[in-house]
Amino acid sequence: MSRVVSLGSINVDRVVSATDADLAAFAERFAWFPERGRTIRIDRLPDDFTVDADERRHGGKGANQAVAAVRVGASTAMLGKVGRDHGRFGVLAALADAGVDVDRIGTADAPTGTAYVFVDDSGDNRIVVVPGANATVGRPYVRNQYDAVRDADCLLLQNEVPVAPVESLLADLAGDPRRPTVVLDPAPPEGVDPLLACEAVDYCTPNEHEYAALEDSLDGFDGVVVRKRGGAPVVVERAGKRLFTVEPPTVDPVDTTGAGDVLNGVLAARLVAGVSLRKAVADATVAGSLATREAGARNGVPTLDDIRSTRGAN
Repeated sequence: MSRVVSLGSINVDRVVSATDADLAAFAERFAWFPERGRTIRIDRLPDDFTVDADERRHGGKGANQAVAAVRVGASTAMLGKVGRDHGRFGVLAALADAGVDVDRIGTADAPTGTAYVFVDDSGDNRIVVVPGANATVGRPYVRNQYDAVRDADCLLLQNEVPVAPVESLLADLAGDPRRPTVVLDPAPPEGVDPLLACEAVDYCTPNEHEYAALEDSLDGFDGVVVRKRGGAPVVVERAGKRLFTVEPPTVDPVDTTGAGDVLNGVLAARLVAGVSLRKAVADATVAGSLATREAGARNGVPTLDDIRSTRGAN
């Protein structure tokens, strides 16, 4: 039995180093091109959207969060789908090598999901996701994973797989006394409102853009909101009332890609370890900050010793 289960996206990241001029040109040509810090999803890229990637890495919010949870000691399983091309990119091998249980990951007749990650000179990113196999995560697949999800201590969710099967899963979990704690990362925020309305969701972890976009839905959310704010203090609130804040450590960021995923994965791992919410958020905040010191969504994921050392130094 895995203590943490992540149900979500598994991607191959194509990383593009971009100047401000490059990004302005993309924004002028494509009205949907994301702003700084945003992730957008598009089913099919236009033919004239051509980029030369500097490198290819493993990613996907679901997979990144699973790796982060393992890194700090939580037994973790990944649920989701990859394409039949996954071997060419070493997608499952990378997850397995990181210690993630990949036995329940499905294979679809679609390419493995792709994310174009544009990183600017300050390390901030803009991400364009083409779902590919992630879009084939349907109700039959999710239904078959119910026992694994129910028997876990924490379920990590994001919004890079179809909403309907996840909403159905949450409806079933709401009436199950054995259900896990559910942590929802509402990224990207478009279309995530039905999940926020599910009573089985215990924690929601938006960044500043997502928080603003989901303001009305969050007003009716009964769980705990953990607001990720980049280098600013993380704000933890419930029913519109601030519970506490956590100051992140000062770092020199190289690449912010995946920092929020690291925070989520570590938050889940520390909650199932039995620490208090305040300590879990503090550890997760440190982890998210430390992860920005290296390029790539997974390369800088810290260990629990790294986190404790940094907290002790501050």
